Amino acid sequence: MPSFDIVCEIDMQEVSNAFNQTVKEITTRYDFKNSKASIELNDGVFTIIGDDEHKVETVAEILRGKMVRRKLDPKALEYGTMQDASGGLKRQVVTIKQGVDKELAKRIVKMIKQEKMKVQAAIQGDQVRVTGKKRDDLQAVISMVRAMECDRPLTCTNFRD
Repeated sequence: MPSFDIVCEIDMQEVSNAFNQTVKEITTRYDFKNSKASIELNDGVFTIIGDDEHKVETVAEILRGKMVRRKLDPKALEYGTMQDASGGLKRQVVTIKQGVDKELAKRIVKMIKQEKMKVQAAIQGDQVRVTGKKRDDLQAVISMVRAMECDRPLTCTNFRD
């Protein structure tokens, strides 16, 4: 029986490359000269530190631009609140969203059931598996999921006949 999985996976190697390009640009830009602006990456969490809110926002914008250039969806980034750090600096934590959370998975399953297609959707951990008898039905679900508005980039993988 044909099936596919709806997942949210970000290529961490590309994220690492975007991070390295961001660090390189911060060290070479003139407006960051004599600044304590920096960015760190630990286990899928960016920590942006800057002299003021403007510097932190600029570093975040550079990171977003580098991710887009590496064909990564910027919707995968979740920005935390701006915090005060030691030495009068500002800090912002940015996490990378991975996997389909429970409430989004329930929303996807509900949307598929509302369309009354001849497919079954099942939540399996951090992904949603969709099975059906006809390939055309599955392709219609794929196009419906791609058109869906959500807070993270969804991809359809593991398509099997």
